[in-house]
Amino acid sequence: MTLTELLIPTYRQMLQALALWLRKAAAQAADADALMAARLASDMFPLSTQIRFACVQAYEGAHRLRHEPMPPALDTLLDEGRNGGDQPGTMAAALARIDEALAFLDGLAPGTLDSGAGRPLALELPMGLAFDLDGEGYARDWALPQFYFHIMTAYAILRNQGVELGKADYVQHMFAFLRPGTAPAG
Repeated sequence: MTLTELLIPTYRQMLQALALWLRKAAAQAADADALMAARLASDMFPLSTQIRFACVQAYEGAHRLRHEPMPPALDTLLDEGRNGGDQPGTMAAALARIDEALAFLDGLAPGTLDSGAGRPLALELPMGLAFDLDGEGYARDWALPQFYFHIMTAYAILRNQGVELGKADYVQHMFAFLRPGTAPAG
């Protein structure tokens, strides 16, 4: 499996699931926009930031593995996320950010991430930490774990706020592989 075959479908299916969860939340909540400020713990970022940072991970992975500079639009999205506690934004804006990330992923050429697999990659974080990996290590040890952290935290915040979500919502992409006759009745 190539990096493109691994990362792009993973980003797409989980961002689509996140959008579904947000739509369910909007349908169930009295004030869906208020959910954007919800947190699991006082020292964690709110839902709005988790959504934005999940989108950032999809963009960042593609740019890093292609050894391209991060575009200014990514800095804007990061700033929105960092300021999510003070300016959580709206559910509609969050869904628009997800749609933008999905459109970006859809615009990537087949095999676009694969040339970065064995190339050295320096991951420098704002707080001064720096990691030296190759593209495969970056995808396995940073890109996917960071992406899933923000996706899962968003899911947990929504559940914590009473949104009716279940395992089937989290793994909705698996139903494409469901063996006929194995689903429970009812």
